[in-house]
Amino acid sequence: MTTNIELNSVFNGLKPSSTLYINETVNKLWQQGEQVFHMGFGESRFNVEDHLQQDLGTHADKKSYLPARGLPELTEAVARYYSDKLEHEFSASQVIIGPGSKSLIYGLQMILAADVFLPTPSWVSYGPQATLLGNQHFYIPSTVASNYQLDIAQLDKLVQASTNPNKLLVINSPNNPTGQMLNTDFLQQLADYCRANNVLVLSDEIYFQVSSGAVDHVSIAKFYPEGTFVLGGLSKHFSIGGWRVGVALLPDSEFGEELMTKMVTFASETWSGVSAPIQYAAIRAYSLEPEIEKYVADCRAIHGIRSRYIREALVDLGIHCTRAEGAFYITVNFDGFAEGLKTKGVSSSPELAAYLLDQYRIASLPGADFGIPAQTLSLRLSTSYLDMENSDDSQRIFDLYKSGVSSKEFMSSDHHPVIHQALEAFTDCVNSLTNKV
Repeated sequence: MTTNIELNSVFNGLKPSSTLYINETVNKLWQQGEQVFHMGFGESRFNVEDHLQQDLGTHADKKSYLPARGLPELTEAVARYYSDKLEHEFSASQVIIGPGSKSLIYGLQMILAADVFLPTPSWVSYGPQATLLGNQHFYIPSTVASNYQLDIAQLDKLVQASTNPNKLLVINSPNNPTGQMLNTDFLQQLADYCRANNVLVLSDEIYFQVSSGAVDHVSIAKFYPEGTFVLGGLSKHFSIGGWRVGVALLPDSEFGEELMTKMVTFASETWSGVSAPIQYAAIRAYSLEPEIEKYVADCRAIHGIRSRYIREALVDLGIHCTRAEGAFYITVNFDGFAEGLKTKGVSSSPELAAYLLDQYRIASLPGADFGIPAQTLSLRLSTSYLDMENSDDSQRIFDLYKSGVSSKEFMSSDHHPVIHQALEAFTDCVNSLTNKV
């Protein structure tokens, strides 16, 4: 049957989220019995902490709708938690709970109707969300040589060219896709710039509890509280992305109150309220209880050991890698192998990602999906999946770390065979590009 219905043209230039797409692709290949080194999807793989599992079961009878802004006990717990962790005072009135931080980011972009400025590279969904809403978004130029450092002078060029009175900078530290973090001095400078130029800041701090310790996590809200929206959630440091618990903390001001009113309206007309049992269980996650905090610290340490090991091995192969300071990502660059890749028909990051998957069964994401120019041969690699493809292996890795083995023994091929196989695949790839085979 044919119709004359015309679908919204805003979707014509968009495709499903590349992070979700690569995960579905890898799972299909696994179901077909193929070996794939899954470095394309950033999901923390540890099993759900015991107390959270118990609390979810305990509150399975909670079946009524909760307030659109969130369970009051949970918003209070979130405010206490972030006040403690970020060393900046928040109140429950500043907190709204959403089904993942992605929905909250979308709501803020809708309400602000701002020109959006994105560091290069940036998470794959910031830009498409702006497009869906009809908002302009601009990538702030950066270079591989600078490790994609955010340049305030480059930001200023875009800000000054913008004719929209509403301007929104999105920052993400620890960063997806680079794994790097913004330091205190830079955040102070950035805050001063944004205040002077009336630029609002959406600070996506979803990974702030997943850092290696090389750089202290500091929120720009500490320096620019009146113009910063802090976004977070439980998916990364508690390995419960599927629970879909996100939080936003808005400024403590009349502007923040007005924005909260509109965010609650948005919530009430879209998701109504986050799942009641999950909100009740999430109270424990934000409780600051020592046993819960130890679990998070152990997971954080394991992510750091694995990411640093993989990065160092890739650097030894001559592959340019960003610093492994937080989250569980590394952005790698193959420009140094451009001539060899040309002989393979590869001249862009999408072609490079396809080549690695086809020839070496390495799943990755092209830098182009994160705003890096396609001709730059950069990829995002996730370090969280290898050797933790299932619950049993995740528990094995966690228990091994808790046993107190050295980092060298922990990362041995006996305990991390898939990581070593993946690194062998990278070695074979590099050798083929430098005529060493």
